[in-house]
Amino acid sequence: MSLSIHPLTLKEAARFVAAHHRHHRAPQGGLFAIGCAADGESSPRGVVIVGRPVSRMLDDGWTAEVTRLCTDGSRNACSILYAAAWRAARAMGYRRLVTYILDSEPGTSLEAAGWKCVGEAGGGKWSRVDRPRVDLHPTQKKMRWEATQ
Repeated sequence: MSLSIHPLTLKEAARFVAAHHRHHRAPQGGLFAIGCAADGESSPRGVVIVGRPVSRMLDDGWTAEVTRLCTDGSRNACSILYAAAWRAARAMGYRRLVTYILDSEPGTSLEAAGWKCVGEAGGGKWSRVDRPRVDLHPTQKKMRWEATQ
C-alpha cells in the first residue's frame, strides 16, 4: 500500500485525532493540517496538525510546532507526515519545526524524516495550589525533536 499526502482542514484533522489518538485530545486550533491516505482512498490514514509553539519561549515568529500527529497504524504514515509538515512549514517561511514525544517512545519516525532529538523537555503536572487543573495528558518527561534549515 502506498500513501500520499493531501490537504486537510483543521476540523477534519481534529475529528481524526478525537477518534484515534491514544493519549491526547485534539488541540484547540492550529496553523494548518495535512493528511495522508492510501492511493485511491479518500479517508485519511493519518493526520498532522501544526500550530504556534505551546512554549512562549519558542514563539519567536520563525518556529512552529507539530501539536498533534495521529495515525491508524499504517506503515510509514508518521514519517511521511512529519516530513510533509516540515516541507510545508519551510515553504511558509518557518526556520524551525519542533515536536515533543514521550520519553518512552523511540522517535523512529522522526529520525526517518530527518528530525534531530535535542534533549529532554517538560513533563510534570500543570496544576498548582493557586491554579488547580485536572491533567488530561501524560505527565512524564518528554523529548523535544526539531527540524531546522
